[in-house]
Amino acid sequence: MASRTQRGERRADALSKRRIVDAAIGILDAEGESALTFRALAARLATGSGAIYWHVANKDELLAAATDDVIARVLTDAGGGTDPREAIRAIALGLFDAIDAHPWVGTQLSRAPWLTAMPQIFEGIGSRLQALGVPEETWFDATSALVNYILGVAGQNAANARLHGPGADRTAFLGAIAGQWERLDPERYPFVRRLAARLADHDDREQFLAGIDLILTGVEAALPGRA
Repeated sequence: MASRTQRGERRADALSKRRIVDAAIGILDAEGESALTFRALAARLATGSGAIYWHVANKDELLAAATDDVIARVLTDAGGGTDPREAIRAIALGLFDAIDAHPWVGTQLSRAPWLTAMPQIFEGIGSRLQALGVPEETWFDATSALVNYILGVAGQNAANARLHGPGADRTAFLGAIAGQWERLDPERYPFVRRLAARLADHDDREQFLAGIDLILTGVEAALPGRA
């Protein structure tokens, strides 16, 4: 007859960390970080909390593992190709879309930037900058500029979506803001008033990629031999 320890090991093996992380992502996406408890996770997995603790020590470790998983998938899916500039654009857009789909990822990256996910992002972007010929002395600054832009804009986009709520009419919302801009004092805000029409119908993803292209154009213009 198998011992209690052996039976416990079999149960822990059957309940893999992969299943736990997938279930955690499901809860985070559907209900947010506050809903992610070991009790809720155990109920979703039809197991006891003790079996989960076998693989994950606490909620912080679970959030880190879920964040790492989402980022790793982005880098695997978007990091292919041989052209470094296009690879950077693909990674950037993949991260933008991932944070839009999983807003809690952006929160985790800003709250705990030492997560395994952040070195993954730096490696994915930085190695392509290296392939572009960026000098080593500017690797950190160039990579940081891109990563900070990506995470900042993606996080703000996700926050805006949560602020407006599901089913909100984005066109109507932006149209209302554009209308406010158009009514500003023309002497004090001449530039802003001219942007109002673009605000109303701009595409967030296209605008995001335009920013990536501006940064990359600046990086490439500073490469040795380009001056």
